Amino acid sequence: MYKRLRKYIKKMKTSKKTSIKDIANVLGVSPSTVSRALNNNSRISYKTRVAVQQMAEKLGYQPNQLANALRSGKSYLVGVIIPRNNSAFFSSVVENIEKVLNKEGYNIIIALSYESYEKECNNIDSLLFTQVDGIIASIANETIELDYYRKIKEKGIPLILFDRGGDDLEVDYVGIDDYNSSHIIIDHLVERGCKKIAHISGFSHKRIYKHRMMGYRDALKKNNLKLNERLIIESNLRIEDGRRVMKQFLELSERPDAVYAAGDFAALGALQVLLENGVKVPQEIALVGFSNESFTSYVSPPISTINQHSEQIGKKAAELFLERIKNPSQEEGVSKVIIDAQLIVRGSSDKI
Repeated sequence: MYKRLRKYIKKMKTSKKTSIKDIANVLGVSPSTVSRALNNNSRISYKTRVAVQQMAEKLGYQPNQLANALRSGKSYLVGVIIPRNNSAFFSSVVENIEKVLNKEGYNIIIALSYESYEKECNNIDSLLFTQVDGIIASIANETIELDYYRKIKEKGIPLILFDRGGDDLEVDYVGIDDYNSSHIIIDHLVERGCKKIAHISGFSHKRIYKHRMMGYRDALKKNNLKLNERLIIESNLRIEDGRRVMKQFLELSERPDAVYAAGDFAALGALQVLLENGVKVPQEIALVGFSNESFTSYVSPPISTINQHSEQIGKKAAELFLERIKNPSQEEGVSKVIIDAQLIVRGSSDKI
């Protein structure tokens, strides 16, 4: 056997990856015996199972996940689509999804859309081809048409959306109360004496940004503040967007005395411009962001922001998938889990 083992190790250095047939040839057993042993089939003796598994490890055998999925109808893989990987929020959500799913024997495949509709569609196609058992996703900023997500539903594959959902998709969703979050922010700024509050918004075709915008408008009305459309600008909420919009606000004849950015990266860009122009924060212009990105507590002044409870969102999204996969025939309606947000008050808005 050792002669055969050396022969196959030498062959592997110059040929394709190890197959079940290779392991069978080294051990002198049938490929079907190897296959059953690798799957811990009780019909194969314990001694043979151990020998096969040890040899598979020595030869660097990697199972064909796609082939296994096609045979069994289950891959134990879950696709997770996120818009970007430079966000502490998305990183934390993914980490907590993985923790929950790993305990149940599932692994995740992370796909990045980079806020691109085309990339997102390609990600969905790839995950479906890989025979994933489910998809957990946050929709890209560019995405307006939801046909690709409907394709997931049509195939009967569990689809869980988090943070950024789609109003037209009847699927499970986990997120925070975006509408009420805006009320919390505006109430806080009004309490600090602010009366001309600007809003750097995300694109209103996205449900979360539409709800944050509605909350902003209604909160101004509730506090008897005048709505100025020139103080509302939609953007991609990147650092450069925050910088660009803040420059526009500073050029107005009546500057705002506070800015509410619907994302922390935009808030950071706005803060940079304020400091570069000698504007005192928060004394002249207060600033509040959204998402509690890690950098918000380290800049000076630290940025007030909304904690979206990413840990809870990740865990709940994974649990919703597990509920769907364990009860595929359940006819109950979709689950909409809305988590209360929390305002973290820091130096950028705390005038008192």
